[in-house]
Amino acid sequence: MSALRHVVCALSGGVDSAVAALLLRRRGYQVTGVFMKNWDSLDEQGICAADKDCEDAYKVCQILDIPFHQVSYVKEYWNDVFSDFLNEYEKGRTPNPDISCNKHIKFSCFHHYAVDNLGADAVATGHYARTSLEDEEVFEQKHTKRPDGLFRNRFEVRNPVKLLQAADSFKDQTFFLSQVSQDALRRTIFPLGELTKDFVKKIAAENRLHHVLQKKESMGICFIGKRNLEHFLLQVSVSDVSGGLLWAGAPVVMKPVFQYLQPRPGKFISIEDNRVLGTHKGWFLYTLGQRAKISGLSEPWYVVEKDGTKGDVLVAPRVDHPALYRDLLRTNRVHWIAEEPPAALVRDKMMECHFRFRHQMALVPCVLTLNQDGTVWVTAVKAVRGLALGQFAVFYKGEECLGSGKILRLGPSAYTLQKGKNRTRVAPEVSSDSPGLHPTS
Repeated sequence: MSALRHVVCALSGGVDSAVAALLLRRRGYQVTGVFMKNWDSLDEQGICAADKDCEDAYKVCQILDIPFHQVSYVKEYWNDVFSDFLNEYEKGRTPNPDISCNKHIKFSCFHHYAVDNLGADAVATGHYARTSLEDEEVFEQKHTKRPDGLFRNRFEVRNPVKLLQAADSFKDQTFFLSQVSQDALRRTIFPLGELTKDFVKKIAAENRLHHVLQKKESMGICFIGKRNLEHFLLQVSVSDVSGGLLWAGAPVVMKPVFQYLQPRPGKFISIEDNRVLGTHKGWFLYTLGQRAKISGLSEPWYVVEKDGTKGDVLVAPRVDHPALYRDLLRTNRVHWIAEEPPAALVRDKMMECHFRFRHQMALVPCVLTLNQDGTVWVTAVKAVRGLALGQFAVFYKGEECLGSGKILRLGPSAYTLQKGKNRTRVAPEVSSDSPGLHPTS
């Protein structure tokens, strides 16, 4: 009889990862649960959510009778995810730290810990996704460091593992896995890939996992949760002139210290007639397409552009205003799940596929044009609403997630084209419609 396969499962303290561990146990594998602490802070009530999640994850391991480990990647998260998040926001972009967290933390730091420290034959998570490998094929993978550099392919030939959408299309999380490396994917199992969320909840209810079943799911940014983003970024501590932290209510020598970003007051300006409609605390707090809350105005206005030079946020009066629609963008160098661009794209320099730039949005038909530096132009068959710099364009061909690239340039809006601007240029050297808007690097 062969030795039991050892699978290390990431446990978040939620229902999805708990059921993933349960299903692995049912398959007869030796399962170890690991909780990752990636963020270290208190919420507004002084409660550390990570501690509660860790307790819930530990209780899952007790119920399933499997070993439990806890690891901290707070430092790595700060350096590789949160610092980039702040940097992107300061540039006026719209970052996605959940994609970065999967790339740098869950499928890099944690993955290496599971294999190198815990001796895992495979790693598992509670993501709703699938791969092209059966479990046994995952276990057959050799964990050997491949040669780096130009001649790597001379030393090995292998079929790339495909990242496939989950059976539950609404819960599918391949969007968040679109930057994961091929090496990590080859050693990963997604036990929930063929299941619906309702069925996962049913399994939890029938197997004494009520404590995770009752938890509310947070759809916010991973380290912020459902807290107000503006309050989080502009959160104020109090300090004296020497910089020492003191309690609120101290003498008047105190001055505010902003925890992450400094406010950059600016104006809300109507894109149609250049009227000043109000003021804001920082242009970086807004993303294209969102509703802008303008003091004193009851009618809705929507962010259509941002001027980083002046600090102004341009708004339009309708949710379907043509200034919100674009059909052209360019990404940075694309991360292809298979490590190389699709053969058809390499051969023809153009390829039809689909993309999305927000989780759960409908897939958009598009044409990719491959540039020599590995970046791509994406031309949507129909103009889409709310494209923003810093978002990830995630590409699909059928049920396969091909990879993703960060949006660094935008073509002109439908409103700009209607006004006759940029007649001879499809995309200017700057990242948007007006000079000085949005850095490109």
